[in-house]
This record gives sequence, C-alpha cells and structure tokens, in this order.
Amino acid sequence: MTFTKLLLAAPFLLSPGLLMAQGAGVAPEQLLKPLKDSWPTYNGDYSGKRYSALTQVDRSTVKNLTLAWMIKVTPGDQPEEGGRRRGHQEVPLSIGGEGPSDLHMRGGSIKASVLQVDGTLYFTTPDNAWAVDARDGRQLWHYFWKTKGGTHIGNRGLGMWNDYLYMETPDDYLVSLEAKTGKERWHKKIAELDEGYFSTPAPIIVGNHVLVGTGNDIDAPGFLQSFDPETGDLQWKHYTVPMEKGDPGLDTWASLDAARHGGGPTWVPGAYDPETKLYIFSTGNPTPAYTTGTRGEGDNLFTCSLIALNVDTGKMAWYFQTSPHDMHDYDSAQTPVLVDAMFNGKMRKLLVTATRNGYYFTLDRVTGEHLVTAKYGMYTNWADGLNQFGGPKRNPEKDATVGGSLVSPTSGGTVNWEPPAFSPQTGLLYVAEHNSYSMFYLTDVDPRGSMGLGGKEEDHIGSSGSFLTAIDYKTGKIAWRHRYYGEGGGGGGVLATAGGLVFAGDASGNLIAHDAATGKPVWHTRIGEVTNPPQTYMLDGHQYVIAATGDMLWSFMLY
Repeated sequence: MTFTKLLLAAPFLLSPGLLMAQGAGVAPEQLLKPLKDSWPTYNGDYSGKRYSALTQVDRSTVKNLTLAWMIKVTPGDQPEEGGRRRGHQEVPLSIGGEGPSDLHMRGGSIKASVLQVDGTLYFTTPDNAWAVDARDGRQLWHYFWKTKGGTHIGNRGLGMWNDYLYMETPDDYLVSLEAKTGKERWHKKIAELDEGYFSTPAPIIVGNHVLVGTGNDIDAPGFLQSFDPETGDLQWKHYTVPMEKGDPGLDTWASLDAARHGGGPTWVPGAYDPETKLYIFSTGNPTPAYTTGTRGEGDNLFTCSLIALNVDTGKMAWYFQTSPHDMHDYDSAQTPVLVDAMFNGKMRKLLVTATRNGYYFTLDRVTGEHLVTAKYGMYTNWADGLNQFGGPKRNPEKDATVGGSLVSPTSGGTVNWEPPAFSPQTGLLYVAEHNSYSMFYLTDVDPRGSMGLGGKEEDHIGSSGSFLTAIDYKTGKIAWRHRYYGEGGGGGGVLATAGGLVFAGDASGNLIAHDAATGKPVWHTRIGEVTNPPQTYMLDGHQYVIAATGDMLWSFMLY
C-alpha cells in the first residue's frame, strides 16, 4: 500500500467515534499489567523488558511491513500546521515556563519513549511535548516550555496518571499537563539550576507517586524524588550518596564533605516490582570523575550502583555496585530489567542488566544477591577480576595517566542510556555493544583533583566493532552478535516482541527487524539514524511499529 493510499483512507480512520477516547488516560492499576496493546509508561510496563505480547507482525509477516505515516515536529513557541489530512489546520499551542521569551534552546532529537494510550501518542523533546493521533500522525496539540537554560542533551519522555501527563525540563521543573488539551496544570521546581542540575528522565508513576530523577556533571549529590500526582507536593527525597554522619556508605568516602559532593545522579527511569513494592533504579558516576582527589580510594557508595527503594517511604532495601570506585565515567545509567525465570533449577525473581562499563549482571531482585557477573564487552580491559561482592575490581593502571592509558570501552561506554529488551521466549537480553578504545590522559596532577568531569583529556583512537548482542541471563554468555558496519548502531534502544522479533536501529540509518533467536535480519527500512527506542502497539486491529529519527516520527504497519 502506498503512502498516498493510506492518506485516502484517513477519513475512515479518523471517524468521530474513534476519536472520542483521546485524553481518557491510564489508571494507575493499569500500569501493573504486562505490556500488550498500548504503551502506557517509559518501558511499556514496569518490568523494563520492553517486550510486547503482540504477534501480528512476526517472522513471516514482517516482510509486509510498510510505511503508514510519518510526521516532522517543530519545537518552539510558533504555531505549526497539523498536517494535510485536515487541510493544514493549526495545532493548538500551550506555553508555560518561567524563562525569557527570547531564549530558545534547541535539544532537537526525539529520544523519548512514546506513550500510546487511548489511540493517542504522547512524546517529548527538551522543552516540548506533543499529542499525535496514533492512527495517522495528525498533531492534536503542542506544549512549549520557556526555559531558563540548562543542558538540553535530551528528554526521555512523559509519565501518565489518569488523564494527566508529567514531564521534566532541562531547567529542573516537573510539569503536569492535561492529556486532552496539553494545557499546563502546575509546575514545581525539582532541583537548582544554578547548582548545575539538569533533568532528562521520563517520570515513572507508581500508585500515587511521581518518581523523578535529575542529573549533574559538577560536584553535587544525586537524588531521586517522589511527588504527589495531584498537587505536585514533595513526598520524599532519597540522596544517592551519604549526606549526614552515620549514613550508610560513608566509610567508602574520604570524608563527609567528599560524599556530599560525590555525584551519583539519576539519569534514567527504573523498574518497579509490585510484589515487593521496590522501585529499582541506577545511579551515575562519582565526582570528581577522573581524579581520585578528595573522594579517597574507597568504593564511593552509592555511585554507579543499582538501588532498590521502598516506593512508599523512599528507604533503601538493598544496593549493588556495578563499578566500584569508578574512574572512567561509567555511569550505571541503564534500565534494570525484572524477570521471573528459572535459575539453577529454581524459579527466581531476577534482575538482569548490561552496563556501560562492559559487564553484565544477574541479581536476585528481592534481596540484591549477586548471581552472575560476565564481561560482555569484547575488549573491555579496565578491570582486573571481581571483588568479594561480584563487582568488577578496578585496575589502577587503567586510570587516566600523564602518559596516557589505553582503555576499552570509552567514557561513552559499551552501551550508554539506550534501553535494552528481554524476551521470555528466548531467555535473552538484547543490548547494543560498542567496543571502542580511548587514550585517557591525566591533565591535572594536583592531588586534590578536579571538579566534575575535568582533569583529563580523552582521545578516541578506534573501534573493534559495534554489535546488537544477545546475552543468556543464566550464564552471561553471548548467544549471538550481529555486527553493525559503520560507527555506532543500536543508538536509540531495542524492542522485543512475541512475534519472535527484535527491532533496533543500525549504524547505516536503517530500522531493522532481527530474528530474536538467531539475530538474522529479516526486514529493514532506511529512515535515518534512529534516535529513540522502537516501540509497537495495536489499534483498530492493526499492529504498528514506530521509531524516531531526529525531529521525525515514523509509523509502519502490515499491508
């Protein structure tokens, strides 16, 4: 079916009866269900698997996947057209924010997971949110936030509670919108912009908690916060580093002052286990990042860690550190994946994750018990064995040195923020794998160290290959690798489906469907560099597959 024929079919798809549900929202209890027709939260459901039960698009039918529609969005405060299907109708625009009207920061790419609820797609770029008809891409409304500034590196998307939406802004506000109109309900400050904080995660809604993370690349403490979805009032705040005498982990820092300036930002959304009421999320690097300086030689808890919190109280139940005493900016900023599966002959409640530092882990998600550690980066070389807790043991010879140290992976990691996917059918975790090298040079030999990410120079000197990689959760062994030709690949994240497929972007501007069991490509389309995780949903009997490239959103369906 051609794109023109699909446009001619639009009047049927846009019948008034089908549009009545727009803005109806999602009840909190619906978020407890496994992912199927809709996509109501960042990873589809609370498990983090990014695994869809939909099967209409499978290994035999995927060859008939064709373009349904595509749109280009324009950030900012100028009106934009809704699309030719409604005669160039102007899109309703709402404006909020406390910044000056003449300051327009361009964040550009759609890196957000797109929510699909009630036949509507909701997504963001920094300072902007849109609602789009999921059947044909017609824009329904646009929200623009007037910023005070901040780092506009990306925005991971929206959270939804009943008929309200929630987004974070780079200048550190939590904003609540009406899902039906895009009009602002309220906004609340979540961090201090002048302290170097900037906010990128998608809020996660659990019951009556809006869980909000934020980042910082200077010497400031990381934290996770919970806000009331109705009023925006703060419910609790959990710091990821020790802040008071007697706090757990303080003995892993040189001093209380060092810990209070120790980093550990919360860059990406986590996963939630409703049986234990534990919200499990990851933390970023310690500061200063590349020089030991004032932080001492300890593990620097709870940076580069997985932390499990009671969602009602914000109290820590357990932690596991993936990069003790990190010296290469190896944030543990990856989505943890919750799996109920067999392990050593017993059903276990597991957490699996492949991290930026090139290592893979399987944990017990109830207790945090370490079960598996494996090196999945092909040439990862910064560690020397494992410590007593099952974490990699840093090799000091691979720290930044005046003469230079050859290290793999680079500070960008074997994988970065991009979410993985897990298929219960295959028992495999699918993740990007980048095997690049850098020379790390120490430029500040002062023993007090440098602020934030300073004190070093990094020269990228080559790559030994990038792959889409499948990892066996039981052993951490590689089941298969599919090589990407060119730099990068898998840049937006991964989607797995019950149709036996894995979708990801490659390094040559293709969206590819792989056979989940073997990695063999079975379909592709060249749309440009994929910048967000591919997703899928079912609407009016049709399974759609969507992905973004920069400021464009693409939708595919069977014909």
